[in-house]
Amino acid sequence: MSERTGSGAVTNAGVVPRVPKRVAAVILNSLKGGVVPRIGLPYITVGRETEIRALLTDLSLIADGGASFRFLVGRYGSGKSFLLQTIRTHAMGEGFVVADADLSPERRLQGGQGQGLATYRELIRNLSTKTRPEGGALGLVLDRWVASTNQPMGTGVIGWRDSFGTDFDESSVEGTGAKSTGSNPVGSSAEQVLRSQLAPLEELVHGFEFTRMLRIYRDASIEGDDERKSCALKWFRGEYRTKTEAKAELGTSTIIGDDDWYDYVKLFAAFLTGAGYKGLLVLIDELVNLFKIPNAITRQYNYEKILTMYNDTLQGKARHLGIIMGGTPQSIEDRRRGMFSYEALRSRLTQGRFATEGMRDMLAPIIHLHPLTYEELLVLIEKLQQIHAGYFGYAPRLTTEHLVQFLKIEFGRVGADTHLTPREVIRDFIELLDIAYQNPNAPVEGLLGSVGGTAGGGGAAGDGGTSVSGATDATTASASASSGTGERSPTEFAEFTI
Repeated sequence: MSERTGSGAVTNAGVVPRVPKRVAAVILNSLKGGVVPRIGLPYITVGRETEIRALLTDLSLIADGGASFRFLVGRYGSGKSFLLQTIRTHAMGEGFVVADADLSPERRLQGGQGQGLATYRELIRNLSTKTRPEGGALGLVLDRWVASTNQPMGTGVIGWRDSFGTDFDESSVEGTGAKSTGSNPVGSSAEQVLRSQLAPLEELVHGFEFTRMLRIYRDASIEGDDERKSCALKWFRGEYRTKTEAKAELGTSTIIGDDDWYDYVKLFAAFLTGAGYKGLLVLIDELVNLFKIPNAITRQYNYEKILTMYNDTLQGKARHLGIIMGGTPQSIEDRRRGMFSYEALRSRLTQGRFATEGMRDMLAPIIHLHPLTYEELLVLIEKLQQIHAGYFGYAPRLTTEHLVQFLKIEFGRVGADTHLTPREVIRDFIELLDIAYQNPNAPVEGLLGSVGGTAGGGGAAGDGGTSVSGATDATTASASASSGTGERSPTEFAEFTI
C-alpha cells in the first residue's frame, strides 16, 4: 500500500526493513556520533566487495590451519573500522572466535608500564563468539571445552592433531595407549584423552603453564569449585599483577606479562581449534597511536612486535591465527615516525612496481581503502532513511531526487572528491533526517536549500548563497558570455580581487 507524504513524495510503507528498535537505535546513535556500531552491520553494509573477498580468503586459510596478517589503510572516516566490524561479524557467524581492541596511549603492543599487557586484557575481554557477540566469551569457550572432554571418546584427539599437523602421533603420549588410527580407543580413561589433547599445546612456548591452568579450570568445574575457577579465569585474562599473588592462589609463579602476551595469543589460537572453533581472528585498530608515541626507542619496540607477529604468521610459526590491523596512511607510510621508519617492515610492506591505481594487488599485506562511489553512497543513505523511518514510525519523506540533491551538496565542497569520507556524509544525512522528522511541516527542498547555501556551491564556506546547481548554471552562463567576445569576464577572477 503506497501513501503520499506531505511533501508530495510517494513511498511504499512495506519497503521499511524490519530492524529491531534496539538495533536501529544503536545504528543511528553510533553513526551520528561518528563511531561504528557493533551490531546491525548487515543492514547498512554497502560496497567493499573486493576488500571483503580478499579477507574472506584469509578466513578460509585460517580454518585450514594457516595464518594471515593484513593491514587496512585509509583516512579517518574512510571505513576502516566499519570493514573490521563487518569481517568480525562474518567470522563469528562462520565459527571463529574474534578478539578486537583499539590501541590508545594506555594500550600498545609493547611497553614498560603494562601497556602491552593492557592490550592483551582488552583482547581477552572482547573475546566474542556467535552466541556471545558482545564480548566476554572466555568463560563460555572454556566451559565448552570442559564439556567436550567429558563426552564419550570420539573426535577430540583428531581435532588437536589436525590443528598441529599430521606429524603428531597420539600413541607417542606416554601412558595413553592410544594408537594413531583416526579415533580414540574404546575404554581409554578421560585422563588419558586429556593428556593426549594437551600434549601438542605443551610443545609451544609457555605451553606447560597454559595446559596446567586448563587442567585447574577443568577440575574446578567438575568439582564445583567456583572460587578456583575464578582464579584460573583471572590468570587467563592476565589480571595477576605479581607472581606472589598467583603463587598463593594457583600455585604457579608464571604470569602473563608485557613481554610474552603474544605467545599466549598463539596458544589460545591453537587451543580454540580443540574446543570446536575454526580459529582465532585478532583485530587491532588505531595504529596511529603508535605513530604518536613521542619516544623513538619505544616506537621501535612496538614496530618490532608487529614484525614478530608478521613473521610468525607468514612463516607458518602460528596456526589457526589471523591478525588484521587498521591505520591511517601517515601511521603506516611516514618514513620518520610511521611503520616505514622501521626498515625491516618497510622492505616487507612496500608496494611493488607492477601495482597501479587501476590494478590493485588485494593479496598484498596492505589493503588501501578507496572512497565509496556515488552509487554506493546513494544506496547507503537510502538504507539509513528506511531504518530511521522504521525506528520513529513515519513514512519516508525524501525521494530519490532529494537523495541525489543531498549528495550533490556534499560533493560540492572544495576538495570533496579526495577528502570527503563516508563518516561525514552519514553524519550530515542523519542530522538532516532528524531535523526533517522534528519539523514535519518544513519542506524537504527548503532544508536542502539551506544546507546548499553554506556547504554546496563549490566555493569556500561563506563565499556565496548558491546551491550546487545554481553554481553550475552561473559558471555555464559566465563561460558562454566570455566565449562570444573572446575576453574573460572580470567576475571569473572575483575571488582574487583585493
